[in-house]
Amino acid sequence: MSFGIKLTNPKYIDTAAVNAFALFSEAVYQQIKECRTNKNREIVFVCIGTDRSTGDSLGPIVGHKLRNLRQKNVHVFGNLDVPVHAKNLEETIKHIYQSFRDPFVIAIDACLGRADHIGHITVGRGPIKPGSAVNKDLQPIGDMHITGIVNFSGFMDFLILQNTRLGTVMKMADIISDGLKYVLWRISRDDTLGNSISVQTDEDQRNKLVNER
Repeated sequence: MSFGIKLTNPKYIDTAAVNAFALFSEAVYQQIKECRTNKNREIVFVCIGTDRSTGDSLGPIVGHKLRNLRQKNVHVFGNLDVPVHAKNLEETIKHIYQSFRDPFVIAIDACLGRADHIGHITVGRGPIKPGSAVNKDLQPIGDMHITGIVNFSGFMDFLILQNTRLGTVMKMADIISDGLKYVLWRISRDDTLGNSISVQTDEDQRNKLVNER
């Protein structure tokens, strides 16, 4: 859960809009094209949060929905079974940079904001600082970020997170996960991005599963 450290003004997408999916996927696609100048950088999604708090469960739910991605050079950290949260974030970041050479990290997290922005997804360049919404000093993460504004920021934010509507979180998680799958498909067909993301064969997928066990 973060307020975020953002290097540029983020793009806001209202999930209640009829074209929310199109707006979100286009914003992510353009941000990746702008930020990922080295087309061979592996894409790493870090889905931050915990399933123990409704308001902070956006990241793990998105990670759960992305768990069966079949693209090469794409990796997902954080899901409902193995969440990335305050206690293991620094260890996860260290593992990512030891495992991949110059990865392009996309941080995904829930955040609190203005009451009129509840239900909005933000897409922006630069890192976020997870835990800042609940006064935790954690390492910033992300070459770009995606956040979902799940509730308003005010007094006793921890209780506000606990009383966040699950429907709000699930709607954002659906748009984010489906939009990211579509963006990866577009990247795989875009010559200007070097076709660096390709669909895995069944054999590739089996080998990946064996190596992860």
